[in-house]
Amino acid sequence: MRFDPKREEDFALQLTSMADLIFLLLIFFMITSSFVDTTRQLDLELPEAKGGVESKERKEILVEVGVEKRIRVNGDPVTLEDLEGRLKAEARKPGPHPLTIRADKRLDYGFVIQVMGASFSAGIRDISVAVKD
Repeated sequence: MRFDPKREEDFALQLTSMADLIFLLLIFFMITSSFVDTTRQLDLELPEAKGGVESKERKEILVEVGVEKRIRVNGDPVTLEDLEGRLKAEARKPGPHPLTIRADKRLDYGFVIQVMGASFSAGIRDISVAVKD
């Protein structure tokens, strides 16, 4: 009985195209996935400004104010009445305490001034307002 040696040699799985397919799928999912910023808790529309200054990487207090007048300090919900006490507690921590206010552009201007006044009363003098370029 004779076996055809050519036939035995041809039996192999061609995995090159499978590796290419997996690589393309990996790239596709990496590009189409959305990256989530966990520091932002409220969905805000920031006002636009020209010539904004990039904030440096530093430990800052982040105050977010939504259009429904909901306030969050570093991600934790706070009322306007409790804001000053919470900011005083943050100011007692060691190190510099710059404060960034991210307020929705549709929000009443007077409410943003009340938030700024509460932070000033808490002893925080380094206050900035986040804008969109």
